[in-house]
Amino acid sequence: MLSGKNVLLAVTGSIAAYKSAFLIREFIKSGAFVKVIVTEAALQFVTTVTLSTLSKNPVYKDFIKDENTGEWNNHVDLGSWADLMVIAPATANTISNLVSGKADSFFLSTFLSCNAPVFVAPAMDLDMFKNKSTQSNIQLLTKRLVNVVEPKEGELASGLEGKGRMEEPEEIVTYINNYFLEKATLKNLNILISAGPTYESIDPVRFISNHSTGKMGYALANEAQKRGANVQLVSGPVTLKTPENVERIDVMSTQEMKKEITQRFDKIDVLIMSAAVADYEPINIASNKIKKQDQEISIQLKKTPDILKDLSKSKKKQLVIGFALETENGIENAYQKMKRKNLDAIILNSLRDTGAGFGHDTNKITLITPSEEREFELKTKDLVAIDILNFVEECI
Repeated sequence: MLSGKNVLLAVTGSIAAYKSAFLIREFIKSGAFVKVIVTEAALQFVTTVTLSTLSKNPVYKDFIKDENTGEWNNHVDLGSWADLMVIAPATANTISNLVSGKADSFFLSTFLSCNAPVFVAPAMDLDMFKNKSTQSNIQLLTKRLVNVVEPKEGELASGLEGKGRMEEPEEIVTYINNYFLEKATLKNLNILISAGPTYESIDPVRFISNHSTGKMGYALANEAQKRGANVQLVSGPVTLKTPENVERIDVMSTQEMKKEITQRFDKIDVLIMSAAVADYEPINIASNKIKKQDQEISIQLKKTPDILKDLSKSKKKQLVIGFALETENGIENAYQKMKRKNLDAIILNSLRDTGAGFGHDTNKITLITPSEEREFELKTKDLVAIDILNFVEECI
């Protein structure tokens, strides 16, 4: 569940800070991306060189990045980047500051800016941990939905034996992994998503296609895997990076896409057909490059297979969602397409909407079912994917 997630690790001033190096390694072994914040006190126990080398990212400490140029570290952007924030070790002083809402350091300001789940791993001496103030602060954090990884009992830095020893890195990672596993709203669901254009060959050099970049389909695949689904991505020719934990199947033509989707259809729970499939293909494909001539030439075309319509004939328990990109009469055309292809829902977007359609990082959709229409504002395709997957969750 941690693979592909952005982990923001904050290291504070405890002797247990040495464990942060091992914690970074455990996160990276799990497939996560790690960025680290250190407090001034933490640098008495561990170096930025160690943390930077292991995390493969610069370490953050202060607001000011370069005093000569005025370049600064943006705590809001860093908080938004994180899929989860981990504070380990968390001293008694740190926990007190988290409760009071202090913002007098880069670390504390980032904490207040972070809307992702937060995990706190306390580390302190026995009497400090047992103190009523500390226990009250921990209870307050828990009430605020901050996740506290209970410390272990054992030998402490003072020489005493008791509770206050920071949990081991492997156990912290297991705890966090189980947290996301329990929260996985599409856990064990088999989702197939199509993305990108198809290429219909004219000759060995030329083809018929469209302007699709595949960004919407890839955003859907990424969001689905974050929610615990088993995701297969049947992709036309695009230059996008495959999302973590997603099985990608590359195809070129509509015929190839139909073949790959059809042979998987019986074993999936959800099909989201976001690919911009070509409607026509040449009747004859030239075996050699067609040379430019003085006279005009024409190419005879035939319909490509209607993947959704053909699959719907054998639909059983599957939830099937299509896409409709229109330039006019959007709602009417989308309803007709949904009915004609026996879809459970259709996602309409229009080239007439600024920022929607091919090539953009944003999209503006209307989600249509046989009984309702939901219109959404223009937003990034990552956020559009969240809206669509929220609908899938409702249906499931």
